[in-house]
This record gives sequence, structure tokens and C-alpha cells, in this order.
Amino acid sequence: MRKTVIVLKGYPRLSETFIAQEILGLERAGFDLVLVALRHPTDKKRHPVNDEIKAPVFYLPEYLHEEPVRVFKAVFSNLTKPGLWRAAATFLRDLGKDFTRNRVRRFGQAAVLCAEWPKDAGWIHSHFIHTPASVASYASQMLSIGWSCSAHAKDIWTSADWELVQKLQASAWTVTCTRSGFVHLKQLAAGKGQVHLSYHGLDLDRFSRFEADRPARDGSNPDDPVRIVSVGRAVEKKGYDILLTALSRLPASLHWRFTHIGGGEKLPELRALASSLGLADRIEWRGALDQTEVLAEYQRSDLFALACRITADGDRDGLPNVIVEASSQRLATVSTEISGIPELITHNETGLLCPPEDPDAFAALIGTAITGPELRHRLGDAVEARVRSQFDHHSSIAQLKQLFIEAWGKQR
Repeated sequence: MRKTVIVLKGYPRLSETFIAQEILGLERAGFDLVLVALRHPTDKKRHPVNDEIKAPVFYLPEYLHEEPVRVFKAVFSNLTKPGLWRAAATFLRDLGKDFTRNRVRRFGQAAVLCAEWPKDAGWIHSHFIHTPASVASYASQMLSIGWSCSAHAKDIWTSADWELVQKLQASAWTVTCTRSGFVHLKQLAAGKGQVHLSYHGLDLDRFSRFEADRPARDGSNPDDPVRIVSVGRAVEKKGYDILLTALSRLPASLHWRFTHIGGGEKLPELRALASSLGLADRIEWRGALDQTEVLAEYQRSDLFALACRITADGDRDGLPNVIVEASSQRLATVSTEISGIPELITHNETGLLCPPEDPDAFAALIGTAITGPELRHRLGDAVEARVRSQFDHHSSIAQLKQLFIEAWGKQR
């Protein structure tokens, strides 16, 4: 296998278990990997999967002015490389369309990557088609080697079309994890770039079958309330304000408890909203947890809820990996019909969906699920079967392996 550098925005990150799982899957498939991150980790915890990854990790300067000597040496050492001037020409054209410090930072980080290039590495793969792909694209030109990309959600929908087109055409191939993202990128590529649909999938050995029978809670017993869980960062696109508002509109006669898992900038705001809605005594805020702790929470719960939305700047989820994880544990889901969610959740077949930004509709679905243990069990069984038949990560790893091998063959 050709040694491959994987460029990441940050590593490790609790919110990106799908990336860590893919890296581990590639290693187990025989890939020799080096991880290069644009940012140091900020999470206090890490998932067990990160500890199983053997690839070395290197960090580029997050801000160029913080490591000026390193950046200057990198640029100076690259001056004799013909590729530097090709990359510089591309960078200057990009800077004319995006005159920002961020653009300069990506070129400087690419220069450092090339100057400190891992021995014998011969390919670059970026996770996310926005900033990591900018670094990968510039470095590819500087080094005159090929690169590929995995595009996900925010990076697709908040990037300018001109930049997406340029990267799709420059990379050997791009994969994305939802059909909506695939259709959008395919249209932009217009036949001049390879775009493939590749669901992340789960390591179903790690998320083995949950064999226990869940209690038939129906919200009538104050001493045994229905347990609702949600996992996700407290950011706008997750729609937690909608979820909390929906919970506040449930009949007072229904007994439930809600657990939120995750960090995020809006946590104080959401806690304040929960208090103002009179929900504080029914909610547990667990903060960021590792994958083992999250799995245990799925198994203790009766219902998963996530009110995803599209924000004003176009940001949105793809198919949230946490929905796939919860589904693998026979946990019924209430969510919204945006992006890739309907690719797993079919309304009233494998879960319950409503339009985004509609707390009344969301409350109606949660209420139906709370009072219907038989419905939850039917939906949970159906969605688990779909996950285990269509979202096994071995399929996605095999697809990626084939794409890498074909691209490498063309580069010889």
C-alpha cells in the first residue's frame, strides 16, 4: 500500500467518530497512514477507537504568526520546487476570490506540510472539502502528487460553488456520505470530476446487537418515565431549541426524562431555555462522553431525538452518525426530514420524521412515541435491521480501498 497522508481539521475529536472509525478500518485493511491535523484537540475525553489507531499524528501550525520561524523555513525550503510556483499561482487566483486570512493560512500550512513531508508518503487524502482540502490541494501541487477527498456536510453546503468545482476537478476522486450531498457535488462536477456516494457505516462488532427487552414504558408512571436521549454538539444546526420547545408542549400527564450528551457553545443558552420552559427538573445534561459511555446510554433509553435543521448560512448535518449508532441498538428515532436522514429513517417504517423548524409537529411525534411502546419496538427492530444490512463499515472500507488502488494505478 502506498503511504498516505490524511489531512484533518482537528484530531482527535469526539464529534468525529466516523472519521476515526474509517481511519482504523483503513489501517486494518493494510493501509500505511500518517495523520496531519490543522488543529490540536480541544476535547477533554477521547474515544477508545482513537487509542486503537496506530498512525502517527503531526500538527501543522494552527495560526501562522504563532510559529513564524517554522513557516519561514518551510517556504524557504520549498523555493526550489517547481510545484511551489504552480501552487502559488493557484493560491493567488483563490485569494482574489476569497481575500481572507484563512486563505493565507491554508497556503502556509500546505508549505509546512511539504517541508516536513513524511518519508516515502505518496498520496494525500483530506477529510472535509473546505479547509483541509485547501491544504491538501496546495500541497498536492507543491509536491506533484495526487490527492483525494471525503466531503461530509457543513463543508459542502457552506463552501462557495467555484471552490467546490475547482477541488472536484483537481482531486482524483471525492466521496460523500449522503445522497443529497452526492447529487449536489455530481452536478457541480459536471462530468469533470469523480464523485462517489459512500455511507460511513458502523463497526458492528463495536456496536453489537442489544439483546435485552426494553420495558414497555408509556409515560403513565411518574416513577418510571420514558427515557429520551439525544447526542450532539449544542450548535444551531442540531435544533435543540426546537427539541426543548417540543418537549415543553407535551401534555402534563406524560412522564418522561430527557438526557443530552455533548458539549458545544450553546449549552448555557439551552440550559437557560430549559429553565424558562419549566423543564429543568426533567433534563440531565451529561456533557461530552466517550463512545463506550454513549453506547450504554443508548441501551438505557427508550427513544432517540434530534431536531436537525438547515441554518441561515446553509450549514446542516448529513446523516448524523449518532442516529446510525442509536439505530444499531434498536432505539427508535424521532428526527427531521433533511439531508441524509431519510436515507436511513423512513417515516413510520424505521422511525418518525417531520419537517424542520416545527416544534408542534415534533411534539406530536414525541408524544406518539412516548405513549406507544409497541410502536417504538417495531420501529427499533426495523431500523436495526436496516443498519445491519446497509451500514456495515466493511462495505465502505472496501469501496475506499478500491478507489485508492485505482487512483494509484493511474499515477504510476
